[in-house]
Amino acid sequence: MARKRAARVERSGTIGLTDGKGDAAGKGFAEIAGFRGALAGAFVFCATLLAYWPALQGALLWDDDHHVTRPELQSLHGLWRIWFHLGATQQYYPLLHTAFWLEHRMWGDAALGYHLTNVALHAASACLVAVIVRRLSLPGAWLAGLVFALHPVCVESVAWISEQKSTLSGLFYLAAALAYLHFDQSRRRRLYFLATGLFAMALLSKSVTATLPAALLVVFWLQRGRLDFRRDALPLLPWFALGIPAGLFTAWVEKTFIGAEGSAYDLTVAQRLLLAGRAVWFYASKLIWPVNLTFSYPRWKLDPAAWWQYLYPAGVVALGVVLWLVARRARGPLAGFLVFVGTLFPALGFMNVFPFRFSWVADHFQYLASLGIIVPLASVVAVKAEKLGPGKLRVAAIPALLLAILGVLTWRQSGAYRDDQTLYRATLARNPDSWLAHHNLGAILVRIPGRAEEAIVESRAELRLEPGNAQSHYSLGNALAASGIPDRLPEAIAEFQAALRIRPDFPGAHNNLGNAFARMPGRLTDAVAEFRAALRSSPDLAATHANLGNVLADLGRLPEAVAEFEAALKIRPDVADFYYDLGIALSQMPGRLPDGIAAFQAALRIKPGDAETHFALGTALARTPGGLPGAMAELETTLRIRPDFEAAQEAMRQLRGIQVREHAR
Repeated sequence: MARKRAARVERSGTIGLTDGKGDAAGKGFAEIAGFRGALAGAFVFCATLLAYWPALQGALLWDDDHHVTRPELQSLHGLWRIWFHLGATQQYYPLLHTAFWLEHRMWGDAALGYHLTNVALHAASACLVAVIVRRLSLPGAWLAGLVFALHPVCVESVAWISEQKSTLSGLFYLAAALAYLHFDQSRRRRLYFLATGLFAMALLSKSVTATLPAALLVVFWLQRGRLDFRRDALPLLPWFALGIPAGLFTAWVEKTFIGAEGSAYDLTVAQRLLLAGRAVWFYASKLIWPVNLTFSYPRWKLDPAAWWQYLYPAGVVALGVVLWLVARRARGPLAGFLVFVGTLFPALGFMNVFPFRFSWVADHFQYLASLGIIVPLASVVAVKAEKLGPGKLRVAAIPALLLAILGVLTWRQSGAYRDDQTLYRATLARNPDSWLAHHNLGAILVRIPGRAEEAIVESRAELRLEPGNAQSHYSLGNALAASGIPDRLPEAIAEFQAALRIRPDFPGAHNNLGNAFARMPGRLTDAVAEFRAALRSSPDLAATHANLGNVLADLGRLPEAVAEFEAALKIRPDVADFYYDLGIALSQMPGRLPDGIAAFQAALRIKPGDAETHFALGTALARTPGGLPGAMAELETTLRIRPDFEAAQEAMRQLRGIQVREHAR
């Protein structure tokens, strides 16, 4: 009667080139291109939507399931936990996760809604960029906004649902900057509080926005040529008092809750300086020449003994000195440089962030910093276009060509974010040594029937790149165990054991080693020991409780098995299989058949179309007095769902025979 049980596996203000004088070029381009008010904004939204069209039908990727609101946080109490329970969400960005909570209320887990939200936030930010640039009387305002909207370096932030933290915080960051610029002119207190509130909302969405007050000081220096402490710096001191602790708190969360610590993050001061210098040039190059963008870049070897690596930080310093000298005639280039590098600062390696485990750089790290280069270059293009001579077509041709190229590049890049497999294969095409891509691709393939051999290939590639990583051995063990080939089971066990030698408290490895032992003759007691070891490390693993329950049931220790299934259901009361397994165990215990029937019925309330549960309920009802009609009804339902279910066919023949004999009597 019991179906074959599959083991539960643990998976795991911006700057132009002028000094704030002259708006003719910017206004001229706006008029020639037809950008006016709402029309301009509508054009930005439509262009952004078109450029990101390939990603709109994309599914959830990598850690999106840690950002889209999980079942235990979808209630009002869950919303309270988002704000007041540290660790309830992957990172403490409560406003971001409140946005996800609201979105889940509107469209659940449907990825399209989240993608459209990201595109809308990004397009709105692009419009704010244009408004801010015009507010600063810099040329090329709408061109700057469109370049930001269509630049392919922003694709990772917009097409990846997890990075709504960038698009949402970016919108609040730019709105706060615009409100503060209004305050700077009017000195109205209500505008100051509005701007401060928006800045706080940006911090609660992503703390990298803490760099905004420093960027505003650069803007005021650009406009006025000097900074006055009372007028310029004093009102921003509360912002620094908000931003600096927010950044330090996020760094602590990254280390404590996400795992940004260990040998992969142990860098000397010299290595961090080498990293920062190289990263600045990397990000600038990807903005100016956006080719070979990828989800995960090669992780550079930072070698203080290699003299040539010092050329990167030395080059940054030299460029800064040159721009400082040039600033006597034109402050714009230095201002753009300061905004770019200053906004990048949180991601330059002076503080550890979890993605450094895979690569020192990522496109989404420069989402806002990119404006330090985009705005000055847009100003140059707009001015040069005006100098070509009269004629609307002549003035618009260069900006239009630039935008067309960027739009096509973004359209192509966003297509890589359609699904996990496409993303990781595209990553490996440009970065074959990305162990992250090999790992994640292997984890996807191992769950697809018939693709275990491909998963093994990917896992072996991961292990070659990361031989000392417990996760690499674990991944290969999973792939080998999923192959279905008995001869590979000992090899899978060896890989799980290798993972546990590196990381003895690895609950997933203990769980899956237990699953492997459970499939081998005479190793059930070893399986019990591994499941219990997994639960000592992580008591809330519902699947492990269920796995332990199944093995205990096979050993005939039914009361202990029932206790484990009930423990699993306390953690995950929404899993039908746990009720099914509980029903199987209870129906084999003297006097517990009614409880077993109730468990099967609970499973069917969650998963009403499961043929095996209908079959189990039917056979259980057949054993109760007067249960024959109900049993036959359940078996009929079973056969409607699965007409080829031989055990159900045989049980139906037997019940019909009993029915005939009862009528005969």
